[in-house]
Amino acid sequence: YQDAPRPWQMNFQDPATPIMEGIINFHNHIMFFMIGIVIFVSWLILRCIFFFEEKTNKAPEKWTHSTLLEIIWTLLPAIILMIIAVPSFALLFSMDEIIDPAVTLKIVGHQWFWSHEYSDYCILEGGDSLNFDSYMIPEEDLLGGSLRLLEVDNRIVLPINTHIRILVTATDVLHSWAIPSFGVKIDACPGRLNQTSLFIKREGVFYGQCSEICGVNHGFMPIVVEAVKLENYVSWIANKLDGLKI
Repeated sequence: YQDAPRPWQMNFQDPATPIMEGIINFHNHIMFFMIGIVIFVSWLILRCIFFFEEKTNKAPEKWTHSTLLEIIWTLLPAIILMIIAVPSFALLFSMDEIIDPAVTLKIVGHQWFWSHEYSDYCILEGGDSLNFDSYMIPEEDLLGGSLRLLEVDNRIVLPINTHIRILVTATDVLHSWAIPSFGVKIDACPGRLNQTSLFIKREGVFYGQCSEICGVNHGFMPIVVEAVKLENYVSWIANKLDGLKI
């Protein structure tokens, strides 16, 4: 199953993390108020146009102040904002929370490719970790069923139902590591190490792209994450480490 944009897609991609589920729920929560406000304001504007059009009312109307009306249109927006703020703050707090990660993945943005380092697994006496670069596969090299401008030569492999810490930085200019199904979009800044977390709930292949205008090849540095069961992840790590030791 490939979690990638579809032609004429208007809604969110299917969520794969609790954070993205919370973002979609919060979006639906806000849309309830937005639709009501749009309908009310549209009705008010059309009513004013109909009743106070020049041909209908040639003489200007005399307006009077209503203290009650002013209190209502001051308090009602404030109450709506408070109703929106409570789930908003809860979601922001959960997005910043890091829960005792079992896996750490360091991501480095370059012009124009990504490097990935599994910092938990040292393979040499000097302390070097498992790391590899990830480049977009050119269109002429794509296999059947692969997605144009989205497939890479080295995918990130991560376990499901595991707390993962993501560390993001860059070597040259600003980049942004973003995967819509995860609800993650974090800047990669030179000289700075940004941190976020993941908890992937289902298996699949998830696609993202750099979301910062980083230069002429900005649109050619996609991200592909393959989420697998924990035992498959352990086997993949073991095979990678054995291959590097040889």
